Parts: sequence; C-alpha cells; structure tokens
Amino acid sequence: MRFLIASDIHGDAESAERISSLYKNGGYDKLLLLGDLLYHGPRNDLPAAYNPKAVIKILSELKDEIISVRGNCEAEVDQMVLPFPVLSESAMVFADGKAIFMTHGHIHTPEKHPGGIDAFLSGHTHIPVLERKDGIIYLNPGSVSIPKGGFPPSYAVWEYPEARIISLIDGKTIFRLSLEG
Repeated sequence: MRFLIASDIHGDAESAERISSLYKNGGYDKLLLLGDLLYHGPRNDLPAAYNPKAVIKILSELKDEIISVRGNCEAEVDQMVLPFPVLSESAMVFADGKAIFMTHGHIHTPEKHPGGIDAFLSGHTHIPVLERKDGIIYLNPGSVSIPKGGFPPSYAVWEYPEARIISLIDGKTIFRLSLEG
C-alpha cells in the first residue's frame, strides 16, 4: 500500500492544495489525515493562507480517498461541512501485514496507546518523528502549515518497504525508516 500522510492543516488553503496535488499525482491508495484540518486553534497564529472554506472544497474533492481522525481543533460543525468522517478519536488501518493505529496525539500518545499495533501515527506536536521503539513504528508527519521545532512544513509517505517524512517546500526527505523488522 502507498499512503500519503498529513496532519495539522489548520485551515491553510495553500498547504491543503499542495497535499491534494501530491495525492492526485502520486499514485497513492489513501490519504491519511491526522486531524486539525480547518481551524487554527487558540494556541497557534493564523497560517499565512488561512481559508477554511477553501480547505473544505479541496478536501471534499478527495472525500472517497481520505481516512481521517479528530484533532483537538475539530468540532461538530466541521463534520457538518466535510463529506467524510472527521470525529473519530482513532482509526485502524491494516496494510503490508501491519496494524497501523491513527490518532491525532492529544488523547492517545506515544506513551499511552493501545497494544497489539505495529505502527502509531499521530500529529498534534507539529514536529516530525519517524522512529522504531520496542518494535513499534512511531510516525508523526509534522505540520503542513504551522511547523515547529525548526522543521519545514512536512508530510509523510508510507510505501512498503519504507516510510519517509518529506519537506512540503522542496520535496527533500527529512527522515527515512525501513518498515521491515
């Protein structure tokens, strides 16, 4: 399976458009979104291209391609305007012989998650992470709109036999990890 993984769009239309274009032109099987799609939240500055209505339109075009989970900035009104489920705290995806747990990261965390999984995907921190600890792959794609920790806006690609975190700006790989093992 080939997944494009993104998190923390926070209403940034330019970032959403870039992710949409990458998805449409990349031969992906699904777009995995890890929450905080439309609203920027009270702790973040407004993204430069803040336009939640445009993000609704961009993501709605991909409604059948998206698996999404609820971020700490999602509300019931977001579900009213988006044509795909966005209010689940978590989701499970099974691919390449792996049980992949998706969550935003504000309730379930790398330190507090369900057992019996091979991979833990989360956003929330806006800092990319790609590592294996105690046999579990931890992947945080960072944020496509409000990156933190000195990283550029970023997203991830899961394509067996490896996962990568990639800069949304220049397409360079930030982190790479084998999915085998």
